[in-house]
Amino acid sequence: MKGRKILLAEDDQMLASLLQFWLEKEGYEVNVLENGLEVKESLKQALPDIIISDIMMPYFSGIELVDHVRNEVNSKLPIILISSASNDENILNAFELGATDFLSKPISPSELLVRVSRALNTVSKT
Repeated sequence: MKGRKILLAEDDQMLASLLQFWLEKEGYEVNVLENGLEVKESLKQALPDIIISDIMMPYFSGIELVDHVRNEVNSKLPIILISSASNDENILNAFELGATDFLSKPISPSELLVRVSRALNTVSKT
């Protein structure tokens, strides 16, 4: 999976740095953005191999991002949503709109890496 590009959308800079560190240590290229508008603009320039996004972001939520990507960008692009508000409604809504996976905060490095790898492997087989 070395060299695969990850778009990480997380407005908590400490968490974003930690996730970026874990992912880059595994050989991924990580582009960190702080809000949904930055993500939308970035997707116009180039598509990553996977998106990891917080649900609660300024300007454009992770849920809205899933809807946008599925309907206007690339229906097969893997999207993993993360949130500390892991209530059933958020999770259900995310999956109904087409999220690939969901992680609750706090996030363990090993779980994150396994889920990213699984999502990338699933999409490369289709």
